[in-house]
Amino acid sequence: MIREYAERPGGQVATAALAGARLGLRTAYAGAVGDDPAGAAVLEPLRSAGVDLSGVKRVSGARTQLAVILVDHRSGERSVLWHRDPKLRLRPADLNRAAIASARALHLDAGDPETAAWAVGVAQEARVAVFLDADTPGPGVLSLLRQVDFPIVSRELAEFLCGGRPLMAALAELAGPGGRRLVVTLGAHGAIARCGDRVIESPGFRVEAADTTGAGDAFHGAFIWGVLQGWGAESVLRAANAAAAMSCRASGAQGGLPTRAELDAFLRENEPGPWRASEPAGGSGRED
Repeated sequence: MIREYAERPGGQVATAALAGARLGLRTAYAGAVGDDPAGAAVLEPLRSAGVDLSGVKRVSGARTQLAVILVDHRSGERSVLWHRDPKLRLRPADLNRAAIASARALHLDAGDPETAAWAVGVAQEARVAVFLDADTPGPGVLSLLRQVDFPIVSRELAEFLCGGRPLMAALAELAGPGGRRLVVTLGAHGAIARCGDRVIESPGFRVEAADTTGAGDAFHGAFIWGVLQGWGAESVLRAANAAAAMSCRASGAQGGLPTRAELDAFLRENEPGPWRASEPAGGSGRED
């Protein structure tokens, strides 16, 4: 039985951009929406937060991407069914080369991998840090992961890409040589990162979860914000885990995104859970 039905805005990169804006970053969003009412509804929270929307493509006759999210009222855990109109595909010509090259950071998903790879090339030429949100397998995902500076992937994807090998083995394989910082999100258990030969385990925070939708996007926005503050890896991961946990306390992907003051207060008043990030995934609190 469905106890409640609501329509709310979301989107992987859009929500991460909004999360960054709430924390004080100047952000811009480039993506595609339909010319339907849903497109306007998706963009309105970003517009209200001052996110630059000049790079948004509005596609005539297309339907804005839709996700049906089923939330368990007891645990806050969710299942996602989504549909994307093929007309919403982004091509390199839809993106602003100068805007990418002048940014401090570029955050991507793998929805249009060829276009994402083009954007990575532009950013790397300009020495712009590139972040990737990848949580499901698909064409071009592994190639993108190996190109960017900060790949952030789900545990399920990390283990899938490495043929089901254990997490630590997958972490080493996907990180590869060099200075790339690979992050694997672990839901309620927090996150684990590998920087060269160094492994950092960062446990999550326990909260009473109303809805885990968008927790990963909150994590990405806060992670990018922390990196741009110049913080060390441990502090960045702790702040990102806190933002993700805080987002779970409200319904919808964007209802619980914290401000800088709210995040600072949460970090002062709360300690992460006692588990280790390398333990099996599961439990309650949040899911990416």
